[in-house]
Amino acid sequence: MKLTIPTWITLLRIMMIPVLVLVFYLPYQWTNFASAAVFGFAAITDWLDGWIARRYHQYSAFGAFLDPVADKLMVATALFLIVQGHPTPWMAFWAAVIVGREIAVSALREWMAELGQRARVQVAVIGKVKTVVQMVALLFLLYSVTPEKPQRPAPWMGEPIFHIGDWLLAVAALLTLYSGLEYLRAAWPILRAGEGVPVDTPAADARIPPPKRE
Repeated sequence: MKLTIPTWITLLRIMMIPVLVLVFYLPYQWTNFASAAVFGFAAITDWLDGWIARRYHQYSAFGAFLDPVADKLMVATALFLIVQGHPTPWMAFWAAVIVGREIAVSALREWMAELGQRARVQVAVIGKVKTVVQMVALLFLLYSVTPEKPQRPAPWMGEPIFHIGDWLLAVAALLTLYSGLEYLRAAWPILRAGEGVPVDTPAADARIPPPKRE
C-alpha cells in the first residue's frame, strides 16, 4: 500500500489527538492557548490534505477511509475534553447530539455501501457549513475552558469567547441534526427497497430498484 502525502497528513492529524489531550491537562497558564493551537492546526491539516489530493490527484482508498475517521476522532476527543472542563447538562447534551449523529451517519453509510448505494449518501452543503461552525465552536471552547478551574475563563477575552463558542456549538448541534435527517431522507428509499435483503448479499444480486427521481 502506497501512502500519499495527503494520507501522511491525515495520519499526522490522528497522532495529534494524544498531544491535544496531554496539552489540555498540563498544569500551566498557557495550556488554553496550546490546546486551541493544536486543534486549530489539526483543522488546517484537514483542509490541506483535501486540497493536495484534489490539486495533485493523489487519491487512495486508504486515504478516503482514514480522513473522515481522523476528523471524527479529533472532534469527539475535543468534545470530551470540553465537557470534562465545563460539565454542564447543556454542554453534555450538545456533545452527545454531535457524537451520536456521527455514529448514526457512519452506520447509515456502511449499510448503504453494503447495498451498493454509497454514492447516494454524500456530504451536502449544509454538512460543510456544520463542519465550519463546529470547528470554530470547538476552537473557542478549547481556548476558554480549563480542566482545573472550569468556572474561571481564559486570561484574554475568555468569557466572551466562551459564550460565543457555547452558542456556536448549539448551532452546530442543530445543524448536525438537520444534516443527519437529510442523510436519512436521501437514503430512505434505498433502505425501504432493501428490506429483507441480507447484509452480506452482493449488491448485484440484491436487485434493489433505483429510486425514482423527482
